[in-house]
Amino acid sequence: MPHDLNAIAAALAEARHGRTPIPPVTETSSGFDVASAYAVQEINTQRRLAAGERIVGRKIGLTSPAVQAQLGVSEPDYGMLFDVDDVSGRASVAMSELMQPKVEAEIAFVLGKSISRPDPSLEEIASAIDYAVAAVEIVDSAIADWRITLADTVADNASGAKFALGSDRRKLSDIDLHLGGMEMCLDGRQVSVGVAAACLGNPLNATRWLAKKMAEVGRPLEAGDIVLSGALGPMCNAVAGSAFTVYVQGFKPLHVAFE
Repeated sequence: MPHDLNAIAAALAEARHGRTPIPPVTETSSGFDVASAYAVQEINTQRRLAAGERIVGRKIGLTSPAVQAQLGVSEPDYGMLFDVDDVSGRASVAMSELMQPKVEAEIAFVLGKSISRPDPSLEEIASAIDYAVAAVEIVDSAIADWRITLADTVADNASGAKFALGSDRRKLSDIDLHLGGMEMCLDGRQVSVGVAAACLGNPLNATRWLAKKMAEVGRPLEAGDIVLSGALGPMCNAVAGSAFTVYVQGFKPLHVAFE
């Protein structure tokens, strides 16, 4: 029996709007698969565009081989970044806007040129990037207790919620995209460490995967788009009062607080 994708999309949208997580879609809709999940994501993307929100980029998830193995998948996933979810420069992020947030440190790329070829080389990816910044992604799930499968997170816009970009812009030649280190501290205590290579060996590999996928689905990456390239280390839970500082080698520290 085919799934009612519009009903599933509406349930996820309402969960986000009302800040009330729902049971996993894969539990309530038997046989719900990744192709259906991307269709649901697209329904809600169109819903948000119709409401006046604007896509400003993409996020890449599941760039860690360990996390891929945990979910039984062999490639990343993607979600949309919307203008209203950019919290860069905010003094704090209100927990009332979130449900069960987690924080992860990343490198974000801002494109200077579009990438429309179906199979771009790494050199083409690098030449299309205008600059890189340190970034924090605030992931959140409309699925209760984060009981997600791949299809659940894909349907829920790859568990994307908000993001913050550092103001310290760097050319690719100025940073180490292989062994560049990352440390994330919560209230001054180290809670996550990693290196750029944790993101598919190099964040450019993840960005190339995304560019190919976006060309395939007919929404190619454009000049000015932001790409959150994937976590450099483990994510950490956030609660009211949490204050995170992210250190990514080559960039000034980035601060994100919650209230």
